[in-house]
Amino acid sequence: MTPDERAEMAAAAMWANDKASSWLGLSIVSMHEGRAELSLVVEPHHLNGHGICHGGVVFALADSAFAFACNSRNQATVAQHNMISFVVPAHEGDALTAIAEEVSLNGRNGIYDVSVTNQTGQIVAEMRGLSRTISGQLFKEAS
Repeated sequence: MTPDERAEMAAAAMWANDKASSWLGLSIVSMHEGRAELSLVVEPHHLNGHGICHGGVVFALADSAFAFACNSRNQATVAQHNMISFVVPAHEGDALTAIAEEVSLNGRNGIYDVSVTNQTGQIVAEMRGLSRTISGQLFKEAS
């Protein structure tokens, strides 16, 4: 099995149990080892009291991309720490894309950068996620 095939299978196994991401309206665009791309179209129910996309929704998109990237090796991995900076607001109808890329993986600890952009390529938010591998796999793999 190639690393990208493993990443695709890990994503499919995670997605099957990820009720939050599907409920929010997220979609997986692409999967590779250490990299994930997810998308979301901002709907009226994603808006906050200012009429812009709620920061928690943008964070959830970034966090889900981070989660899929750091679980791409079929090793159960969770968030240890995340930090997000919001650059510009997202508006209803915007097509957001989050790309999470592995910066470093050392033992059980990983560092991932996530960039959230809109349909024009403008940066909406930047997130850094730190991960921790725990016991278990997303799908049973032959030894």
